[in-house]
Amino acid sequence: MTESSIFAIKYTYNMKKLLKNLGLWIIVAMVIGIIVGAAMGPEATMFKPLGDLFIQLIKMLVVPLVLVSIISGAAALGETRSAGLVGGVSIAYMLLTTAISITVAIILGVLFQPGAHVSAEGMAAITEAGGAATSNAAPAAMGFWDTLIGMIPANPIAALTEGNILQIIIFGLFFGFGVSTLGDERRRKMVNGLNTILDALIWCIGKVMLVAPFGVFGLIADATGTFGFGMLVQIANVLWLDLIAVLIIGIGLYPLTVALFSRVKLKDYFRAMIKPQVVSFSTASSLATLPVNMEACDQMGISKQTSGFVLPLGATINMSGNAIYYALLAIFFAQFYGIELGMAEYVSITVVCTLGAIGQAGVPGPTLLAAAVLVAAGIPLEGLPLFYALDRIFDMVRTTLNITGDAACAAVVDRFVKR
Repeated sequence: MTESSIFAIKYTYNMKKLLKNLGLWIIVAMVIGIIVGAAMGPEATMFKPLGDLFIQLIKMLVVPLVLVSIISGAAALGETRSAGLVGGVSIAYMLLTTAISITVAIILGVLFQPGAHVSAEGMAAITEAGGAATSNAAPAAMGFWDTLIGMIPANPIAALTEGNILQIIIFGLFFGFGVSTLGDERRRKMVNGLNTILDALIWCIGKVMLVAPFGVFGLIADATGTFGFGMLVQIANVLWLDLIAVLIIGIGLYPLTVALFSRVKLKDYFRAMIKPQVVSFSTASSLATLPVNMEACDQMGISKQTSGFVLPLGATINMSGNAIYYALLAIFFAQFYGIELGMAEYVSITVVCTLGAIGQAGVPGPTLLAAAVLVAAGIPLEGLPLFYALDRIFDMVRTTLNITGDAACAAVVDRFVKR
């Protein structure tokens, strides 16, 4: 075989490998989307249907994926004595890291005073850009018992059709633990059947992900064209603090817990998380990233029963990125309006952000919980439409941290699963 033939074979192999590198093409699509959005401005909205189509395809598969994976994971864990420990460690990890994230956000907000550097004219201009997108009225806060009762589906079929992920998870846990109590033969058949359905769903999602670069291009081009970079100048004080807090937690706290409390090597963790982070940043959806995150956990050597249990749970209740955002919003507006926050207000912000983030749907879009946080701290809501108007930009950042925390939690929890 000639030297040129060998070169041609190697070149063809490398090109095929490059073309199959989905993560690379998603990054390329993001860059092209930014360029096109910046060049076309508001007209880039014409590409939005590409992103909407991609998100809709993901949503089509996410609900059955969550249900089947939770049932399968709970059934497998229910066979062991680790089941209660795994659930307890998962929730404790998520709540603790969320509380630490909020503390970091509050410290940064107090130190750098983001709201003290925004002009009233700038606020008025951007609030007008937010327009009537939202009402200034605060949402009615749900009480503890209302929240608890709302987690339990009166009709599991209705929860599935409505896409109520938290209710689906509660039903899936009950059903999965019920399956684990069956006799060996019946349980084995049931679990094998669930795993077969799960494999089929993962195959479907793999095919949907082939169009991810087109969807990502549409989403990024629309976001860049709609908001541009000029509007970010007025809220850059919050944005860069949000990024710093996310980096402290994302490349500091989470990797530290993985290094100290899991069997996963840090280099494997960082390498596996690149693709999920790119997908989550572009889609701004924890649920849309769920299949990619499961694949990353497989690459880290985390058992399927652990990732199938922890990741869907985390996509719904592990919202440390959201909590950071809400805390910074509260501090920003308090400083802008000249409101002095005391220890009681900071405690209120921490509690509302930590518990309020639980159960939020892992789908992209603004949330009214920000208003509840401001109300809890006694802060006016007049400027809130500003951040609703630009929520997509913050959503991409906080979602990336959320899914990173989900995988870190799965790595830590997997250590407690007795195989």
